[in-house]
Amino acid sequence: LPEFFTSNESNLALLSQWFPVLLLFIVPAITMSAWADERKLGTDELLFTLPASDLEIVLAKYLSVVAVYSIVLAFSAPVVFVLEWVGDPDWGLVVTNYLGYWLAGTALLAAGMFASSLTSSVTVAFVLGVVICAVPVLFGYIVPLVAGFFFRDTYLLARIAESLSVPDHLRDFGLGMVPLAGLLYFASLAAAMLYLNVVVVTERHWSRSKQAGMGAQYAIRAVALAVALVSLNAIAAVVPARADLTAENLYTLSSTTREVLRKVPGERPVTIQAFMSTETPQDFVTAKRRLIGLLRQYDGLGGGRVEVRYVDVPPSSEQAAEAEHYGILPTRLVDVREGRRQDMDVYLGAVITSTYDEVVLPFIGLGTPIEYELTRSIRTVTNQDRLKVGILETDADVQSGTQGFGRIVDELKKQYTVEQVSADAPIEKGRFNVLIAVMPSSLTQPQMDNFVACVRDGNPVLIFDDPWPYVYDSGMGMGITQAPRLPKPSPGGGMMMGMSQPPSQPKADGGHATSLVRELGIEWDSGEVVWDTFNPHKEFFEVVPREFVFISPESGNRKAISPTSPITGSGDGSPGLQEVLVVFAGTIRPRDRSGLSVEPLLVTSDDSGLFQWDEFSDDGFDFFRRQPTRRLKPDSQRVGFKDEYAHIVAAHITSGRNSDRKINAVFVADVDMISDWFFHLRERAEIDLRLDNVEFVLNAVDVLAGDEQYLPLRKRRAAARTLDWIEARTRKSTENLTASLAEADQRAKHDLERIEESFKKQRDQVSANEELDPRARDQRLANIEESERRQMVVARAKVERQKSRETKLAQARADRERTILQNWVRLSAAVLAGLPPILFGGIVLSLRLSRERREIPSGRLA
Repeated sequence: LPEFFTSNESNLALLSQWFPVLLLFIVPAITMSAWADERKLGTDELLFTLPASDLEIVLAKYLSVVAVYSIVLAFSAPVVFVLEWVGDPDWGLVVTNYLGYWLAGTALLAAGMFASSLTSSVTVAFVLGVVICAVPVLFGYIVPLVAGFFFRDTYLLARIAESLSVPDHLRDFGLGMVPLAGLLYFASLAAAMLYLNVVVVTERHWSRSKQAGMGAQYAIRAVALAVALVSLNAIAAVVPARADLTAENLYTLSSTTREVLRKVPGERPVTIQAFMSTETPQDFVTAKRRLIGLLRQYDGLGGGRVEVRYVDVPPSSEQAAEAEHYGILPTRLVDVREGRRQDMDVYLGAVITSTYDEVVLPFIGLGTPIEYELTRSIRTVTNQDRLKVGILETDADVQSGTQGFGRIVDELKKQYTVEQVSADAPIEKGRFNVLIAVMPSSLTQPQMDNFVACVRDGNPVLIFDDPWPYVYDSGMGMGITQAPRLPKPSPGGGMMMGMSQPPSQPKADGGHATSLVRELGIEWDSGEVVWDTFNPHKEFFEVVPREFVFISPESGNRKAISPTSPITGSGDGSPGLQEVLVVFAGTIRPRDRSGLSVEPLLVTSDDSGLFQWDEFSDDGFDFFRRQPTRRLKPDSQRVGFKDEYAHIVAAHITSGRNSDRKINAVFVADVDMISDWFFHLRERAEIDLRLDNVEFVLNAVDVLAGDEQYLPLRKRRAAARTLDWIEARTRKSTENLTASLAEADQRAKHDLERIEESFKKQRDQVSANEELDPRARDQRLANIEESERRQMVVARAKVERQKSRETKLAQARADRERTILQNWVRLSAAVLAGLPPILFGGIVLSLRLSRERREIPSGRLA
């Protein structure tokens, strides 16, 4: 399917999604002749004269169709070979997928045999097989649909029906797990259907006078067996026993979690209350199911020390009022059902309480690391002594949450005691475990001196500064007022009620933070913005500017995200952070002979470059605040040239062996990384981005504070197993597209420089003409400038049209090459899929002909 290439994941997710529907046609095709042909040809009477019981005959029939189905399933092996060819699949996940396919098929085979035993027509047996197999396959969908006509609240009925359906139990296998409940479900379904087979086969022994009584007796037996099996499955569903075969063991509680649960005091147990809406959008069903599954394991491992309460929250109910009392507010989400979009208020959060404290998880989204959130919350509420984090008072105003940074403070308060720190006075050494400074370039000189002294004393500091803090862009064309090179905003704005306001104090070092970066042993230009052409998300290629830099090892730079640092890497060879997005970020360089160790954490690809202050921004004015601003130039005017270097965006700076300074700091040349937008994206996942920005910030805080217990939990996620074979061959097209853009930019810059040079000569001639009086000279210069402005507008428009045309042509070529490559993969997969049955058929035919030649007299062969 085209979605396979769009998702760019080397797995069987699409096949798993459609496999239950495929079974509706595969299973009846295999089983339709199992009993129907025997009855039609009359060979069933001969079969029952064999020295075997009815049960043995039924089991023999069943094992034969299972053997046929197993061979059919084995014929799909080329699909796995194609996955290995175009990507790097998780083989544990592949094995559980196929185990689920086999179990689901073998369970439905018994149902198909039962359908075949009811008729002597193969065609009717196929139709009956489809109908009977559709019951467990579509049960979770049909029952709520039908019940909706008679009942208003069908949630409980829907949950029961879904738990009895094949897709529900196949889903765990598709995630890489082998659950006890799933094994028992498929075994129970097969046993129940085989029992019905035995009943139909033994019917021939019933006398005509007792058929009604025997039928009723076996019907009661069948109902009793069904009730017993359903009850057994309900009990097994409560037991969180499952084997996790994924390469990263994503669904196995980590040793950190087990240790935290073990240390919960028995006399002060922890209570976890999960508030979940009765209905959630389809995209959030997985998050809700994973929350329930993990809570079951917490409940089982915690024993009497952990009590779990599941609260279903119908709309406008007492449970909804209770959830809101704890601070779990409804989140407005969009759901698409039957082609219609509808808004839903969804409750999906948890409250973790103990005698000491309470932690609220207001909303658990698609990107939320659930185990990490639960484990951290349990440890927090059972630990009276929290580490302290200080947030430095700057113009960023992080603590108030009004500037788009409120979510990071709320996140830190779940683990630390957070306090605001003023740099107006010397900062006490050791008062905080970590000091966070956002936009320290906005400090005044006395404040900067106090902050630099704090850094020099060895206090762990996490610094975010940014040449162009995009979070402050109003998006209304007025630009930003918060940038290192801009003056501090005046109190109350430049004018208020017609009266001038007192001017603000100047920034230290003119906003360049020279004393700070010198103390850190690095160089940072407050007017330099990094850009990168690497973009792993082709769907956003045309709408995301180059200044939105995606940092990932997929860029070709294997050290783009440091694999060795505990902040970004795993340290044990497993994947750490995988993708980080920085927005209009700066870059830092180690200063020679500083005596400090500068460890790069986030680095761009080699296809990157730098914009200088005047190359990407123009002067502007904010009419609301009545103060000067800077505005971004249009993308067509931001002409950049690759410098073939990878640029450091974040680094961990520590004291070297030969340094007399005690430095422990992480410097990040991007403020937008901690903006609320990334937290929102992490929860909602409204666009297909899985970014590790939040994890990076929290990891940096933990490492600086010396509390690294949660680092493995935050990094637990599946490795990015993309279609790297296709990516490697389409990378050339992307490079050609990038080269075309760079060539168009260079031509544009050359044409504009030529026009500017022409008008410069005219201005110089007028200025040097001594025959003109000053008034006439000024008038001619004004005319030249106006003519230059008009020609520049026309030239830029022409260049932009030419650039757009060349870009579209290059994009079309890249799309054609990508389509040809995808079609080649499709064709190869189709050809490979046909080879096993052809080879198998050839072998069988050869053996048959050989046997005939060996056993039939030569005279008859002639």
